[in-house]
Amino acid sequence: MSSFSPDVLPAQVAAIRAGDEHAFRQLFDALHGPLLGFASSFLKDDAVAQDVVQEAFVRLWDRRQRLDEEIPLRAWLFRTVRNLALNIRRDDTTRARLLDDPAAVDSAAAPRATALPDVATEAAELQDRVAVLVTELLNRQREALLLSRVEGLSHAEVAAAMGCAPRTVNNHLVAALSTLRRRLAEVGTLVASLSVWLP
Repeated sequence: MSSFSPDVLPAQVAAIRAGDEHAFRQLFDALHGPLLGFASSFLKDDAVAQDVVQEAFVRLWDRRQRLDEEIPLRAWLFRTVRNLALNIRRDDTTRARLLDDPAAVDSAAAPRATALPDVATEAAELQDRVAVLVTELLNRQREALLLSRVEGLSHAEVAAAMGCAPRTVNNHLVAALSTLRRRLAEVGTLVASLSVWLP
């Protein structure tokens, strides 16, 4: 069998439905990294994000015989990872609130201080500022932006992953990019670094 297409063709879905472990492994190898990055954007904890991605693949394998051969499988996996990650984040927030320990919510996102050369420090600060701008977007706008611009999903795949219409995805992306343009006007040096996102 040829290398696994990231678009997950119907024949590949059929092979997984039939229990082809090799096809499933190829799917895992092709999408594990992007799914892990996507989970990490919600959880800020690599170990928990890894667990979420593993759980998504386990669920896919368990349900493989019920998959439609035309299913957008990549979108199904991103949607499953998204839902699992949001559930964990909600549960963690609730647990922290019950324990009345605000530090528990932010501990995973606390920056680690390291001594860096000036150029590296500036680059790190720039990256942090970009990350902050993206995290300040509305949830659905941020999800659409990450799935489309970072993970490379098509509008149809993003729509399937987010459970909305492709037109809604486009609206989220337009709003997200508009917000980023406005915010970047305040910090002009960021424009060049995000030009790939701002057509």
